[in-house]
Amino acid sequence: GMALTLARDHGVHVTGVTLSENQLATARRRAAEEGLADRTDFRLLDYRLLQDRFDRIVSVGMLEHVGAPHLHDYFAKLDDLLAPEGVALVHSIGHVSPPAATSAWIDRYIFPGGYVPSLSEVAAAVERTGLWAADVEVLRGHYGPTLNHWRQRFEAALPRVRAMYDERFIRMWRFYLAVCEAAFEESFQAVFHMQLSHRQYAVPVTRDYLYQRDPARDHSRPRDGMLHAAQ
Repeated sequence: GMALTLARDHGVHVTGVTLSENQLATARRRAAEEGLADRTDFRLLDYRLLQDRFDRIVSVGMLEHVGAPHLHDYFAKLDDLLAPEGVALVHSIGHVSPPAATSAWIDRYIFPGGYVPSLSEVAAAVERTGLWAADVEVLRGHYGPTLNHWRQRFEAALPRVRAMYDERFIRMWRFYLAVCEAAFEESFQAVFHMQLSHRQYAVPVTRDYLYQRDPARDHSRPRDGMLHAAQ
C-alpha cells in the first residue's frame, strides 16, 4: 500500500523487496490493477542482496524481524544502499527501557525469531555506520489505540474469521491483540521513527516541513487535534 501511494501520488519509482511469495504476488497484482506496474518493481529478494543505490529508503515494521545479532548488518546495508544526498526512514516498534528478551509466548505463536529492540541498541548500531541519526522521534500514545481498533475490528469480523480459522486461533489472536495493547499503554513500549542520512543537512534542521497544511485538503479533514497533528 505504501509503495503504491508513493508511486501514484508522488510520481516516484519504487523498488520493494520481500521474502514472501504471497506478498510478492499480491503487490504485483495490486500495482497492475492500479496501472502502476511501470512505476513499481517488486522482487523476491533478501534485502542484504540488493545492489542498487536509492535516493530514499523506507523500512516499516521490518527492524523487529532482523534480530539483535544482525542490527549492525541491517544499518550497514542501509549505509551502502543510500545515495550521498539520500534519506532513509526506519519505523519500528521498540523499547524505551533497557534491552529485554522477547515474550516466549509471542516468539512461539506470533513472530518466531522476532525481537523488539531498545533505543539504546538501535542507536549503537547506527553509530557504527557512516550515517547521521538526522532525526529520532519516539511516537508515544499511537500504537496502543491502534491495537485497540484492530481488536474491535477483529471481534466485529468473527463470522468471517471463523470461516477461515478455528476457535484456538481466535483465542490466540484475541490474547495477542489485548496483551500488546496493554504493553503499549502500561509498559515502556513505543514506536521509533528515525531518519538517517550521509549528510547532516540532507534532512531539514527543523520539523516544520512535516506540518505544512494543504488548503486543498482541509475541507475533507475532520477537525480532530490528534489527526491534525499527524498530518
